[in-house]
Amino acid sequence: MNGKIIKVSGPLIVAENLADVEMFDVVKVSDKKLIGEVIELRNDRASIQVYEETSGLTIGDEVVSTGAPLSVELAPGLIESIFDGIQRPLDVLMDKSGSRIGRGIEVNSLDRGKKWHFVPVAKTGDKVVAGDVLGTVQETKVVLHKIMVPYGVEGEVKSVASEGDYTITDVICKVGDRELAENVVVYDRVEKGAMVAVSYDQLPATVSTAGPLGPSRTRPGPRHPPPQPAGPV
Repeated sequence: MNGKIIKVSGPLIVAENLADVEMFDVVKVSDKKLIGEVIELRNDRASIQVYEETSGLTIGDEVVSTGAPLSVELAPGLIESIFDGIQRPLDVLMDKSGSRIGRGIEVNSLDRGKKWHFVPVAKTGDKVVAGDVLGTVQETKVVLHKIMVPYGVEGEVKSVASEGDYTITDVICKVGDRELAENVVVYDRVEKGAMVAVSYDQLPATVSTAGPLGPSRTRPGPRHPPPQPAGPV
């Protein structure tokens, strides 16, 4: 679905001919492919929050819907990386555009080439459902990342990779009944706003959650109780 810009006001744009898009769909704006998100719909017009500098945009520039909401990748490599508000790794952005981050740069959130040491837990023939642990990756010295059956997948384990080094896109397990086996890779994509269960054997003292424009709050990690109020002086 392609639309055209009819209004630009700072980071907010309005585009028409987008009757088939849905709330919170991600769009790419103009030939620069700036990332934006649909925040309001009225008939065939969509109000879009653009998460990059909008200078230079003009009436008539094209807006292309991706047909999917803003999402994040979850996999080994997440803990040790630093990202911008739409999960682009800052070190990769700097390599591509220098100290001043360019606009419309498309990069993978997590390194597709790096290999991680996978240790299987599940065995062929096991019956598994979403959330069951298939294996583990020692992501850092203190973080053991558990690779789980994705949401919506269940059945018998048809095969599981042997212990060894794999990238996050390698198939480490096949789950399913009869011939309808589902490939399970090390990484998953989760829509923004979805409830996510993250399983680590050890967690940092604080967990920072980020919205599209950056960190929104920092809260105590689950293994560290919140501080108690001081008593009377």
